[in-house]
Amino acid sequence: MSNENPVLIPVLILGALSDIGVAVGRAYAATGRKLILLARDKENLAREAEHLRLRYNATVETHVFDVLYSHTELLASLDPFPTTVISVVGLMGEQSASETDEIAADLVFRSNFSAPALFLQACANKMTAGGTIVGISSVAGDRGRGSNYFYGAAKAGFTAFLSGLRNRLAARGIHVITVKPGFVKTRMLEGMKTPAPLTAAPEEVARAILQAEAGRKNVIYVRPIWCFIMTIIKSIPEAIFKKLKL
Repeated sequence: MSNENPVLIPVLILGALSDIGVAVGRAYAATGRKLILLARDKENLAREAEHLRLRYNATVETHVFDVLYSHTELLASLDPFPTTVISVVGLMGEQSASETDEIAADLVFRSNFSAPALFLQACANKMTAGGTIVGISSVAGDRGRGSNYFYGAAKAGFTAFLSGLRNRLAARGIHVITVKPGFVKTRMLEGMKTPAPLTAAPEEVARAILQAEAGRKNVIYVRPIWCFIMTIIKSIPEAIFKKLKL
């Protein structure tokens, strides 16, 4: 493995058919990196892989995979093991449904926290020095709000997991990046009106991830204004905060 061309050591993208996942795959393909794409939709996965081969002359490997199920066999089959692993999976869910339906609530928790966390932990156990793990979390996890506290709680857990993983893996030379995109123009927000200065395109998120990997960043807000906004929201006293509709 040590004699292999570095660009041929794969980048693994979990959730490769999400809007952000597609943008990330194309951004890495443009740099010449080999790709391993994981997603649930076999036909669209094959279609995107073919696009990457034709457009970027990329080397692409695909696996039909659902993060909610066992990853043991899949990860054991990867040789060489990727040096960069990026988790883009997530599920907004419906807050009202989660409040009354435990199955719906559990799916939000598993999709945004426990399943990707366990997947990344398993990857970390296989990675060698110099590797990078990227997890897409959310500003929603910076403080729980009444409008989306199930999703926010799951992302808060994922953010804490990534922080602990970063702390643990630093001594092994494996870097962990937490990405907080804020609003992104994706299918998840379809139909919602979001302020333009606070809303990024998927391609902007992909560029931010590439730059964060190159710069060995720890935590990034894709649009820095979100750091300022969330700092204010986190500083509101609880007595006042609980009276607000956020």
